[in-house]
Amino acid sequence: MFSRGMNPFPLISLRSLAFTGTIVTFALAGYQVSAQQRPPDDAARAATPAAPAVPAPLPGILRDYKPVTAERLKNPEAANWLQIRGQYSGWGYSELDQIKPENVKQLQLAWVFATGAGNAHEAAPLVNNGVMYVSAPGNQVIALNAKTGTLLWRYRREIPASSILMHPVSRGVALFGDRVYFASNLAVLVALDAKTGKEIWTTTVEDNKKAYYISAAPVVADGKVMVGVSGGEWGIRGFVAAYDLETGIEAWKCFTIPAPGEPGSETWPKGGDEWKTGGGPTWVSGNYDPSSNLLYWGVGNGGPWMGELRPGDNLYTSSTIAINASSGKIVGYHQYDPNESFDWDEVSPPLLIDFNRGGRTMKGLIDVARDGYMFYLERTSAGPINFVDANPYVLQTVFKSVDPKTGKIEYNRERKPGVGRTADFCPMWLGGKNWQYAAFSPKTRMIYIPTSANLCASMTGMKPEYRVGSTYTGGRNELFIAPGADHVGETQAWNVDTGKKVWSYNFPYSSNWGSLLATASGLVFGGGTADRMFRALDASTGKLLWQMPTSSGVMGQPSTFMVDGKQYVAVMTGWGGDARGIQGRLERLRPGEFPEVPEGGSIWVFTLGTGQ
Repeated sequence: MFSRGMNPFPLISLRSLAFTGTIVTFALAGYQVSAQQRPPDDAARAATPAAPAVPAPLPGILRDYKPVTAERLKNPEAANWLQIRGQYSGWGYSELDQIKPENVKQLQLAWVFATGAGNAHEAAPLVNNGVMYVSAPGNQVIALNAKTGTLLWRYRREIPASSILMHPVSRGVALFGDRVYFASNLAVLVALDAKTGKEIWTTTVEDNKKAYYISAAPVVADGKVMVGVSGGEWGIRGFVAAYDLETGIEAWKCFTIPAPGEPGSETWPKGGDEWKTGGGPTWVSGNYDPSSNLLYWGVGNGGPWMGELRPGDNLYTSSTIAINASSGKIVGYHQYDPNESFDWDEVSPPLLIDFNRGGRTMKGLIDVARDGYMFYLERTSAGPINFVDANPYVLQTVFKSVDPKTGKIEYNRERKPGVGRTADFCPMWLGGKNWQYAAFSPKTRMIYIPTSANLCASMTGMKPEYRVGSTYTGGRNELFIAPGADHVGETQAWNVDTGKKVWSYNFPYSSNWGSLLATASGLVFGGGTADRMFRALDASTGKLLWQMPTSSGVMGQPSTFMVDGKQYVAVMTGWGGDARGIQGRLERLRPGEFPEVPEGGSIWVFTLGTGQ
């Protein structure tokens, strides 16, 4: 049902309406022709041999498909968007500048395509030489003409009713050669022909009956395709795995929870089995440094939730790990929340940003952590990760101190829940920022962050019993808004060289659940709010320059590309998941202020109006 005061059918361009009309006319014409023909009887059908199927000719845009190479991934052309964040560094940044602050008000809808699925739509539309590839709920991959929105092919993979799938979402695909790599929800990695959508190979990453599933986009690097796993709330043992691009054969598997005798195992109970169900999921794609051949991957919370049930720091939960892409070995790490008890998955990977400190430029990693702190780290070519500094970016009541040399935190024990013990803490269990990606502009030297500001939680711990295929959490939580707060979401901008906040654009009635996109022209694009808006902010000042309502809440990762000399901006809209849940809790806290958001997924593509 649509909320009062919200237009359920926002502005759609005449081009889109004309395209829809063409489809309807074609369907009716086909019906009329078939109705005039008398169907053959059974004998006639049996006597007539079936003609061999003739494959339909490929559209020219697919015949001319440009293979994606390792060099193109390292140095992508501005006109294409070949990875979910545009480049290995995770910046979410584009050099395109045709759409700029001076003309962004002239943005219009070029086309819209409905995915036919509900729930949260969180993927990034990838574009290669005019062909768009995007994944969507329902275990599907869709290929479209990026200029017109014409469907080229669609791939679907069945999801049986018995599947274990806590979050039925997909955050994107990967491209390499003439293939599209898709991690299906049931922990099966699939290689598709980029021209036809046909399966080339499939390989099982793990057994879904053991509660492993996948929501992350694959990453292609070092001649392999890598993927992480979901299932941290079900007592899995997390890992990142790599596969041969041509065959799908496993190259290596890197567990995030060490077995006894492995480095880090001393941080788990000696002689116990807690490591076997220790969590550490890896459900967001990592970033990559080609110069060192290192992957930087985020690791989620421990299992079960209450840290006292798994004494120790519990490496490598709530950490960033550096993985050698050739061997799959962990060669460095930084742990944000040792013995974490708040459901603070730190899966969102740090951005590879070189920043200035103390008069020198540091090869940096910047992690906007779920725990409400922004961590500045130093990456090294050999792998070890060094701490530089850290400060809160939202209201944070849990940390008593942060060691200035090591970055090890000390908890305020009154704010840490336990078995049979209730604690209030900020930010809430879903964090000051959840998985959604921040963006960085090398021109402004600012990092842009989507946040859930001023949302806190009261959590009571419990001791759960582990059973394969059942949830393994052990926590009951309640949401509350920090006293005196006048907003619950923000888009923030921070200068990475000074570590200071520059501006904030606040949202009174919604958290910000949308990833951000920065452009060389000085714009920041994003959605993420319950008002269904997709907007452009001035990258230097945070001033709202343009916005348009979509059919649902925008939870996708924006991308931008160019076709025939014209720049486009694309994003998926489709509300659901944690955003739906928190919005419902806020409405119960303050009835009438946080209305229900209409659902249903679509891809929206914008460009400047004629003459601009």
